[in-house]
Amino acid sequence: MQIFEAFGRLGTVHATAQELNVTPGAVSQQLRLLEEHLDMVLLVKDGRRAALTPAARGYHELISQGFGRFALAQDYIAEHRVAQELTISCLPTLLQRWLNPLLPAFQNAAHESTLRLIAQDLEPDSHMLEHTFRLTYGEAGRRYTHSRVLFTDHCFPAASPDFLARHPEARTAEGLSRLPLIGIDWGAQYTTEPHWRDWFKMQLAADPPPLRHVAVYSASGMGLEAAAAGQGAVLAQWSFARDDLESGRLVRLSPDRLALPDPYFICWGQTTLDRPVARQFLNWLMQAAKSMRDQMQQQN
Repeated sequence: MQIFEAFGRLGTVHATAQELNVTPGAVSQQLRLLEEHLDMVLLVKDGRRAALTPAARGYHELISQGFGRFALAQDYIAEHRVAQELTISCLPTLLQRWLNPLLPAFQNAAHESTLRLIAQDLEPDSHMLEHTFRLTYGEAGRRYTHSRVLFTDHCFPAASPDFLARHPEARTAEGLSRLPLIGIDWGAQYTTEPHWRDWFKMQLAADPPPLRHVAVYSASGMGLEAAAAGQGAVLAQWSFARDDLESGRLVRLSPDRLALPDPYFICWGQTTLDRPVARQFLNWLMQAAKSMRDQMQQQN
């Protein structure tokens, strides 16, 4: 049937043999076998050439549709293998505030790739990380078989310009301790991450007075938005707040910093780097992380 489809499309035994890489004799033999199998005449002599009978032309049209679908299926599989989506699972604020603003640079360099971005706090099973990257923080990143450190962040007080205009005392630790504060709840799995009491203990060298939290958010990004809206001061991470600081939505209230105890990681599965686009993404992200570490170093 494959030889018959090619013959009907190409019109000659010689061309059919060339396309299928067989001998002309094999083409003629297979056409005779198909006639015997169908118990009908498929070819008639047209001068020195063989041509399809009217019934054979209808039969060929139907067969061609089937072989066309086979070809489309093979093309689909080939394209899927080459241009398969690159899945990246990420802590929500790390995705929103750090990775997402950087992605246009990667997409310009790898414009044929498609990224599937998943924002989730829950760590995926390490055995389910095949073909996937995971960007995470702290001890969770050390549990994966393959991982690299991206950067170690630091935090400091920040607020909106309007908030600072209304409360200029926010520039001092004593004054800030009496003002409305926005808290970030890291969750029960994080026990050593910095909070407002840690900041004031470092600044005042003593336990701070009772603090006034106007809101406590489970995601740093929401806390930054609340601060930009003037609700209060927030203990902002530099990697998440730098765009707001550059645009003027937030103002840094102190030159001092409080380092996070652990770094952020990129992790991947056993077969993730089998595809060139995954290796390209990892190399690009490590370079972006290095640029960020250099920026942090310049601030010291």
